[in-house]
Amino acid sequence: MEVNDALIQQLATLARLEINAGESADIRQDLQRMITFVEKLGELDTTDVKPLLHMTTDTNVMREDEVLPLISREDGLRNAPSHNEEYFKVPKVIKK
Repeated sequence: MEVNDALIQQLATLARLEINAGESADIRQDLQRMITFVEKLGELDTTDVKPLLHMTTDTNVMREDEVLPLISREDGLRNAPSHNEEYFKVPKVIKK
C-alpha cells in the first residue's frame, strides 16, 4: 500500500487535524513504516497456532450483589468542602 498526500489529507480530515507540508512528510514516512510492518506480519506462517481469545486463563469471579447500609446525606456532606443542604457544590466547568 502506498501512502500519498491524498491519503494523508483524508486521514487528517477524518481525524479533524490540520497538517502542514513539513508534518505531512514525517507522517508519510511513519505511516509507510507501520504499513510495511503489518504487511511483514502477514507473511508469518500461523497454520498451527491456535487463536488467542483471552490473554490469561483467569475468569471473572461473579458474586451476588449485597445491599449494605448506606450513610446518611448529612454524613456524606459533612466533609465536603462546599455544599448546601442537599448537594455537593462544585466549580462550573462548562462555559456557554
